[in-house]
Amino acid sequence: MALSTTTDASVDVIAQKQLECLETLNQTVDTTIAGIFCPGTWDGWLCWPDTAAGTVAYALCPAFINAFDTTRLAHKVCEENGDWFRHPHTNKTWSNYTTCINIDDFEYRRQMNLIYETGYAISLIAILLSLAILSYFRSLKCARITLHMNLFASFACNNCLWLMWYRLILTDLDILQQSGAGCITLHLVLHYFLLTNYSWMLCEGFYLHTVLVSAFVSEKKLLKWLLALGWGSPTIFIVLYGFLRAYAGQQEDTIECWMNDSFYNKLFIGPVVLSMLLNLVFLFNIMRVLLLKLKAPAGPQGTAPSRTILQAFRATLLLVPLLGLQYIVTPFRPRHGHPYERMYETVLACTSSFQGLFVAFLFCFLNGEVIAQVKRKWRTVFLRTRANSYTATQVSPVNLQFVRCGPPVPGEEKV
Repeated sequence: MALSTTTDASVDVIAQKQLECLETLNQTVDTTIAGIFCPGTWDGWLCWPDTAAGTVAYALCPAFINAFDTTRLAHKVCEENGDWFRHPHTNKTWSNYTTCINIDDFEYRRQMNLIYETGYAISLIAILLSLAILSYFRSLKCARITLHMNLFASFACNNCLWLMWYRLILTDLDILQQSGAGCITLHLVLHYFLLTNYSWMLCEGFYLHTVLVSAFVSEKKLLKWLLALGWGSPTIFIVLYGFLRAYAGQQEDTIECWMNDSFYNKLFIGPVVLSMLLNLVFLFNIMRVLLLKLKAPAGPQGTAPSRTILQAFRATLLLVPLLGLQYIVTPFRPRHGHPYERMYETVLACTSSFQGLFVAFLFCFLNGEVIAQVKRKWRTVFLRTRANSYTATQVSPVNLQFVRCGPPVPGEEKV
């Protein structure tokens, strides 16, 4: 977790605090402190009153500095000679704000970021491996596998962008303070691919529903519509979100690369919850159709669904609540300081960052078609290697007969 300093929004607050400090110090020109003392001063963040020599002044940590705990106290040391303490490295007067940081909370936040980074990295590797496997086997090419590959591509982009956000943005205080167009663009693109994850899960559910419920459907036309839905629908919400936050939001909404939660983040909840609800409707109806088909007598109307369709249905049924878990439990989020707050955030970090790994396992690594193709390829390569080794073993003695030319030596056995 990066500790950022002042932001554009806090500049006005600091200027106001400075004016108030100077007015207070001017009103107390005649100090009541007897003997040697350090004169009151403004250090850039806080106002320090006249302080007796050999004592320490305390003040509440400023609220406009991110990551500072406003219930903690900063302090400034007044030396015996009436001068404020000077830092040995800079030889400038120095106020101690290190006590404003909750070290335990900072370490916990750092661990949470590590969980997110680890989860996104592992998920990205699994997703890329899944894409490589599905792309390699041409026999797996079909509309359903194409949907899987688009879902994998969405997760791969999302995970990659999250890693860039954690490694490049959150660790650079200058970028956060400047809040330029580059990091804001990354924020918008990142959340676009976050929404595409859910739109493609909706496409998965809609495809299964259409294939099982509708007797006659053109998969090519259906795939075109789903491609438009999966990649196009999130654009509407991202454009609306970006416009409202940039032009209608408060000043706090446009600082630090938009990393802080905003009222307009609720725009993401709508499409995600809608995707989940529609998928649940599709899955319940699919379950009803499957039960009817399994109970129906043998014949054209009672043909049981294929095994691959059932596997895809089970995978989708598991992923819908898993992908929506972070939004399902949001209303039950413990308040700040609650004993279960850290457990909640830890579970949320694990389920959010490892989503790509779950998707790769359910739709690729545990897919019966993929497993069959990998086994077939493994057997082919293994048998070919053994056949080449066996051929070389059989050929090598024959070749030895032609190493020496001329008649055989008397007494030598002929082969």
